[in-house]
Amino acid sequence: MTLLWNILLGIFLIGRLSQSQDLLEENIGQTALDEGTEGGEDMEEPEGPETDVSQPDHRQPCAMWMGGVPGTPGHSGKPGRDGRDGRDGPRGEKGDTGEAGEKGDPGQKGDIGPAGLRGFPGNPGLKGVRGESALSYHSAFSVGLTELVPATNVPIRFNKLFYNDQHHYDDVSGKFRCVLPGVYFFTYHLTVYTKDAKVSLYMNDKTIMFTFDQYQETNVDQASGSVILRLEAGDEVWLQVYGDEAFGGVYADNTNDSTFSGFLLYPDIPASARRR
Repeated sequence: MTLLWNILLGIFLIGRLSQSQDLLEENIGQTALDEGTEGGEDMEEPEGPETDVSQPDHRQPCAMWMGGVPGTPGHSGKPGRDGRDGRDGPRGEKGDTGEAGEKGDPGQKGDIGPAGLRGFPGNPGLKGVRGESALSYHSAFSVGLTELVPATNVPIRFNKLFYNDQHHYDDVSGKFRCVLPGVYFFTYHLTVYTKDAKVSLYMNDKTIMFTFDQYQETNVDQASGSVILRLEAGDEVWLQVYGDEAFGGVYADNTNDSTFSGFLLYPDIPASARRR
């Protein structure tokens, strides 16, 4: 607000100064005319270039002007805007190589990248040590009856031998004894005649499965069963009539057979003998 007042005051004083100068010039011109008229004589024109006295010469010294009141100093103006960026200077010479900095801390583990392309097949490995073949392990038997089962709740003695090369079946006890540990398959096919038949397959004095057939008069029936068991060396498997004599109808003669068979499917080969 003070700045505005100072500007208005300066304009006013400049206007008053101009009016005072105009009045002063008129008074000086009028006085010169009056003096010329009273003398009645023409004034000689000075030699040299003509000079118009009635018109003020703006090139005259400042002493002919009336000095005005000094104005109030103005306030500092606002800083000018930043100049334009100069042109890039010439490229300096390459500086000396700086010293190596200290090793930084390990960064975080990155994400797993995509799987790469499949590589070329490797060279074949060395031939392994020859192992024992499963074909070198044999255990099998197949036996049958020659007459009606004489007793119940005891192992049935199959005394008709079809195959027993390894002698793993004992025809005296009526039991198969495991020599080679592994997985075995057992099956039996029985002729039922004169009375009902109820037969059970045992392993180590434990009943594994039952087969029952009800006899029909004037008919010859058949009963059968099969099972797969894992055996350890020393395990025993056999068949026997389960119950009293009323269920002892397992029969055989010259034209009718009752058979019991079993064989090794595959052995449990020791880890040291397996092919790697």
